[in-house]
Amino acid sequence: MISNVKMMADFKNSIGALPPLGYFDPLGLLKDADQARFDRLRYVELKHGRIAMIAILGHIVTTMGIRFPGEIASGYPFSGIKLGLGALTTLPEQELWEIISFIGLMEWGFGSIQKNIEEYCNEVMRSYKWNDATIRRKREIELNNGRAAQMGILALMVHEKLDNNPYIINSLLGAPVQFN
Repeated sequence: MISNVKMMADFKNSIGALPPLGYFDPLGLLKDADQARFDRLRYVELKHGRIAMIAILGHIVTTMGIRFPGEIASGYPFSGIKLGLGALTTLPEQELWEIISFIGLMEWGFGSIQKNIEEYCNEVMRSYKWNDATIRRKREIELNNGRAAQMGILALMVHEKLDNNPYIINSLLGAPVQFN
């Protein structure tokens, strides 16, 4: 039992345990976890946060009307693809599977170079002459921005499905956004 208490204390001081919540595990995913389990979940949280940040950016950019020139497939211009989740219904099935396969290949390939990328990122941070406290703060910022982006993209998807108005805050402020 003492080892579990010490293990939990270690998690309470980890990157991302910030005020006002501090260490927050409402589902008990780390109840009996060791450091390897914690590291795996933190890696997944970071990765999903990064993907969500890209998704938010993509959502905003395409809603602004910025699209790639040309066609995604013969007869299917990028400009003709619906916004948000509507893209899944307007993309030709073959192109959708090509995109999913490409993402899968990127994920598979990333595993083989992940350690090199992490080492390079650490070297870059050190080249800025950042001390350990600054690096920790930057990592906490990334983690929290990723958490916010995950909630943000979820909110955009929910509002899109509820009433096709993902940017509801704009509507509340009197500047509605035309969406699909």
